[in-house]
Amino acid sequence: MSRIVVKVGSNILAGKKSGLNLERVCAIASDLSKLIEADHEIVMVSSGAVAAGMTKLGLKEKPKEICLKQAAAAAGQSSLIQAYEKCFGEYARKVAQVLLTRDDLSDRARYLNAKNTLITLLDYAIIPIINENDTVATDEIKFGDNDHLAALVSGLIDADRLVILSDVDGLYSEDPKSSKAAKVIPFVDAITPELEGRAGGSGSAVGTGGMYSKVLAAKKAISFGVSVNIINGRKKGLIVSLLSGKHHGTEFISKDKKISSRKGWIAYAVKPKGSIVLDDGAVNALLKSGKSLLPSGIARVDGVFDTGDAVFCLSSSGRRIAKGIVNYSSQDIEKIKGKKTTELESVLGYKYSDEVIHRDNLVVLV
Repeated sequence: MSRIVVKVGSNILAGKKSGLNLERVCAIASDLSKLIEADHEIVMVSSGAVAAGMTKLGLKEKPKEICLKQAAAAAGQSSLIQAYEKCFGEYARKVAQVLLTRDDLSDRARYLNAKNTLITLLDYAIIPIINENDTVATDEIKFGDNDHLAALVSGLIDADRLVILSDVDGLYSEDPKSSKAAKVIPFVDAITPELEGRAGGSGSAVGTGGMYSKVLAAKKAISFGVSVNIINGRKKGLIVSLLSGKHHGTEFISKDKKISSRKGWIAYAVKPKGSIVLDDGAVNALLKSGKSLLPSGIARVDGVFDTGDAVFCLSSSGRRIAKGIVNYSSQDIEKIKGKKTTELESVLGYKYSDEVIHRDNLVVLV
């Protein structure tokens, strides 16, 4: 049995003005029901609430005001889950609505609770349909997208594969709108800055993400050891064909050496509260030797944070090289930066740990 996360965007489920396309929702339900029959576990991450709510509110264009977006999300979420329930019900499948915010995945206890809930739903043969809780999460509407959420969910539930249903056939070598020579890239074994740049970045009329966000999501997911496919979600039966062994679209090859679920949580889910600038010796110790961060290698502290918060570790040029959970507050690190570990107790009056960030709580980002 394999566990598959399927991400569906607003541009697949709805048009610019027509609201939800029930026929397409049912086509997706039909395909995913076939996958379940073939012994795959399915978790969905689905956009579409705002698009559905636009119709209810009589809006012809995607609203720009945050409060209006939230109202559209609230009005449309019930229509979205009702459509899935109706369409999956035709195949005797049950669904569950799961609304998450970035804070839900940033907090370790809530992160684990979300994981336990999703696994329990799968144990009971119920399809979780996950969406960001746009009704209350202001920053998720402004900056978030479900591609990022789908990548986090893939790591959260130890998925084998993430399939992103797009409105194009995959990642192209060039912009297909401006170049006839553009071709779909069938396989990607390394996501380079050049590839990220090639992906562009503008979103659709009803969604928040573009191909760039999908490539960044793939970058996160493959670090968990999850294979990622971007295929055309408007072609019925394509995902069934993909999971039966035929190639379609673009596949991002998962890494053999994957990060743990905990380190993935640190890298991608936890909100950083500040940053620590390191000297060259500390940068080398982290990148080349896999060492913990000691106070002697810290040159500067930026931001205000407490013990247990996440921070970025920066090189002297400002490059983000790592992210980790600190053992000391910013106030204490300001006092002990550049000091030897033998001096900590005399400076602070106590010593919690020799390390400012232990290597078990640190993730290299480059």
